[in-house]
Amino acid sequence: MKRTGAKPVRRRAKGAPSRTTRPASREKARVRVTPLSKRLEAPSRATPRDLFALAMRWWSEGERFDIGRMAQELGVSRATVFRWAGTRELLYGEVLSSRFDAALTAARGEFQGEGAAYLANVTERLIQLIVEDAPLRRFIQQDSEYAMRVLMSKSSRVEERCAASIRRALEEGVRDKLIRPAMNLDALSNVIVRVGQFFLYRDALTGDPPDVESAITATLILLTAEAGDARWRRR
Repeated sequence: MKRTGAKPVRRRAKGAPSRTTRPASREKARVRVTPLSKRLEAPSRATPRDLFALAMRWWSEGERFDIGRMAQELGVSRATVFRWAGTRELLYGEVLSSRFDAALTAARGEFQGEGAAYLANVTERLIQLIVEDAPLRRFIQQDSEYAMRVLMSKSSRVEERCAASIRRALEEGVRDKLIRPAMNLDALSNVIVRVGQFFLYRDALTGDPPDVESAITATLILLTAEAGDARWRRR
């Protein structure tokens, strides 16, 4: 005899999911995303520091700066790189100025003492580091005209930055009574940079080989000339 009004009972197979269980994907979708998790999951974006690090690496490897290739490697637009660096010359200037500052710091850190002997040691070591800088020599040899524009023109600010580094060192020398300059520090730091450029970049400027000894001698004369020395008084 048939039973009426009753629905057949279906038995759930062993291991089958309950009808009340939500799929894992739906449960995951309900997890609220926080602002921080969004940023952590998003692909990282390059920063100006990344551009500078890339420029330093390319410089050491002898790669010429190419804004388009740099932008591609960093995953940003050319416009972004130009916004960060300004111009290609300024980017070279940042690298060269940074390396000069590092060389000056290294030279000063290698010696202790005071007076003319200390100045002579630091000056000689700084000039040696500049002359032995293989990426710098390669840069000059590849395109001497462009290299001189970067090293000596206002567009790259290398001269300005190098003179500022020397001026800070001179200020410490005056404070520690190591030197008594015959010129004001702004003028002295700029003259030292120009004198160094003339002797160290002679191959690019005049076709003559660099003259390291004259660069050292001229720099020491400038550093050791004192304001009270009668030899430097106007007649």
